Amino acid sequence: MAIGTGKTVVVFGGSGFLGRYVTRALASRGHRIRVACRRPDLAYHLQTNGNMGQIMPVQANLRYRWSVDRAVVGADHVINLVGILAESGRQNFEAVQSFGARAVAAAAREVGASMTQISAIGADASSDSAYARTKAAGEQAVLETIPDAFIIRPSIVFGAEDQFFNRFAEMARFSPVLPLIGGGRTRFQPVYVGDVAEAIAATVDGVVAGGRAYELGGPEILTFREMMEEMLDVIGRRRRFVTIPFGAAASMARAMRFLPGAPLTEDQVRQLRRDNVVSQQAIAEGRDLAAFGLKGHTIDAILPTYLIRFRPQGQFTTPQPQAGGLRPDDKEFV
Repeated sequence: MAIGTGKTVVVFGGSGFLGRYVTRALASRGHRIRVACRRPDLAYHLQTNGNMGQIMPVQANLRYRWSVDRAVVGADHVINLVGILAESGRQNFEAVQSFGARAVAAAAREVGASMTQISAIGADASSDSAYARTKAAGEQAVLETIPDAFIIRPSIVFGAEDQFFNRFAEMARFSPVLPLIGGGRTRFQPVYVGDVAEAIAATVDGVVAGGRAYELGGPEILTFREMMEEMLDVIGRRRRFVTIPFGAAASMARAMRFLPGAPLTEDQVRQLRRDNVVSQQAIAEGRDLAAFGLKGHTIDAILPTYLIRFRPQGQFTTPQPQAGGLRPDDKEFV
């Protein structure tokens, strides 16, 4: 791995799932990392990703511009990882993903730092999903402020701490059925968190050109159902699937919207109506994972490394062949 130039890199949202891998990738390149987050006291675990003094947590909140300005003082490059999947109180899509992205970009420009903005495949200013619209607004705000900024759009990101495969594997421990919104036909291109982190770190070293949006997807395109079947195979459990039409799912989400930590929102149902894969245009223009010299890890290679704890007897269980599928005499609920 090439060693970087020892830049000072500020990572907003660096204490989260993706952030821990990004800080590790940056540290391995010799950069100095400042992790800007709302609760720096919960980010000290990141210091083991680098040498002593190489990684330093600092307090910052995207809703308060002065804290953002303070965090980027002396920075050479700024990375914004902050994003939310569901709104909660003052943490709404507009404040975090649009206003917040513009604040980070403006602060980076004032200190002369370059920038990488993490968005998502599906970001679209005309989308009926508030998540997708504000992701697009964040991209626009960053590029208007720093025209040569890097935009990274991953598909669904998986890894040891993810909230996707872990959540459904946990559900499979107790529930005899798993839900498939819209029949589970929505297509995804799951990308390993370590590959996304390497791509982000590469932007700091100028491996690719700025001012462009890069779409990151893994080597496989799978439907939601196929991902569930892969997960069940890994954990050695057999479960039936319940198809929930989009309309019914939206009604359920509306009924649950006042519950704390609701498992499903109406906005997420809207997102599930659209495939989440790398576009053919991005592939043709060299704006995919290959642009970073990465092939990507398959879920078969990674899921067993962290989902074995969900097997009936943990790591000592030998998964049964086709554990995730249905037997010929099984019936799927619709």
